Amino acid sequence: MNAMQPVRTVDASVLAIAYHESGPADGPPVFLMHGFPYDIHAYAEVAPLLAAAGCRVIVPYLRGYGPTRFLDAATPRSGEQAALGADLLALMDALAIPRAVLAGYDWGGRACCVVAALWPQRCAGLVSLNSYNIFDHAKALEPSAPDEERKLWYQYYFHSERGREGLRRNRRALTKLLWETWSPTWRFDAATFERSAAAFDNEDFVDVVIHSYRHRYNLVAGDPAYAQIERQLAQQPAITVPAITFDGADDGVRSPASASAHAHRFAGPREHHVVPGAGHNLPQERPEVFARAVMQLVAG
Repeated sequence: MNAMQPVRTVDASVLAIAYHESGPADGPPVFLMHGFPYDIHAYAEVAPLLAAAGCRVIVPYLRGYGPTRFLDAATPRSGEQAALGADLLALMDALAIPRAVLAGYDWGGRACCVVAALWPQRCAGLVSLNSYNIFDHAKALEPSAPDEERKLWYQYYFHSERGREGLRRNRRALTKLLWETWSPTWRFDAATFERSAAAFDNEDFVDVVIHSYRHRYNLVAGDPAYAQIERQLAQQPAITVPAITFDGADDGVRSPASASAHAHRFAGPREHHVVPGAGHNLPQERPEVFARAVMQLVAG
């Protein structure tokens, strides 16, 4: 079982971001961004493949996960998409990386999409599970089909204080249930889950998660520091950089049937693939597929 060690830390805007780096320092840079509820070990097999191919591979813990910490106790523990995108941009600045291939899924994919859409000069290419992953707040209260709504039970649960307390008390049991239902064909063992679940012990994990799922339904205010970014994202900006997007055929939370609806959000070259036998955690379930897509964009 690959361990993502060592972990380094760098101050980047409001965070001390913990990250794993591998590959040659002068290689083409790649950022691999994990989702909720996962951690950097989602890339435990992808990162070595890319490093062996000559890439400089950077895999950060998102805000609220693992050793990543807020620098100031007064900073709002926001989980909004603008904050995630701003964190990625700040990390690129802190590491003096002007441009990189950005690859991710779930929350991490959203961060990559935000940077690709608003700062395309910083993004050499985008790999994104579930295609255009920028949330449209204007449509937050439009219901989906009942079967799609059923899959979002955890989000509605987190809207209540009962849900906050449930996540605080039962974070391992709850997140393991999400792993199982979102990737129903993935047979992970207890050690694999626990390797990632340790990241959920971060003191800010619950606050960041709860804010994320309340903010996307306009139930709570965002951090004023990201208000301008949120206004830009509200315009649903097009992604113009080269992109490779995926859906897992067995994704238990985001149906592959929605992919065609995203086509108009990509104004640059884009490939889209549905991956048989894969669920929501594509880089960990099918690392060779994910790594191949990143390498395709690195090669230009």
